[in-house]
Amino acid sequence: MSYRLRFLFGVLALAGLHGAAVADTFEVIESAPLKQVWLNAGFYSYHFDRDKGLNNSNPGLGAEYRFSTVASATVGRFYNSDRQYSNYVGVYYQPFSIGPVRLGAVVGGFNGYPKMRDGGWFPAAIPTASFEYKSVGVNVAVVPKYKDRLYGALSIQLKLKVFE
Repeated sequence: MSYRLRFLFGVLALAGLHGAAVADTFEVIESAPLKQVWLNAGFYSYHFDRDKGLNNSNPGLGAEYRFSTVASATVGRFYNSDRQYSNYVGVYYQPFSIGPVRLGAVVGGFNGYPKMRDGGWFPAAIPTASFEYKSVGVNVAVVPKYKDRLYGALSIQLKLKVFE
């Protein structure tokens, strides 16, 4: 078993040990207006299909405008898992939290994956978790596998707040 997989199982085990504490901190976030701009430099993806030779490092440039405590708009471009350039546009909706972590999904459109609509645009809904502290943050997405067209992954996106 690879060290990455052992690390992932370790994190999940620790989360399980603290299940009762997490249940006490689950909340519905009250929507309130915000004006924050975040920038990111792409993603790092841990693909579930480890034997496919996929690109895990997905550099790019993206922006997120958090207009509420529960929602933000996002747009960007990155070098994807199939070693092609992709664009994305979407809306994060994260109405729940566990402690400081927001939970929800990003819904939007992507392009640039050669096996999906010949590289054209397609819709997607992806479960996400976000953590933000002062001027730094991270988005974590669980990208589902779709037939033989898109590969599943755990994607991590670091971000920096540049305006509030």
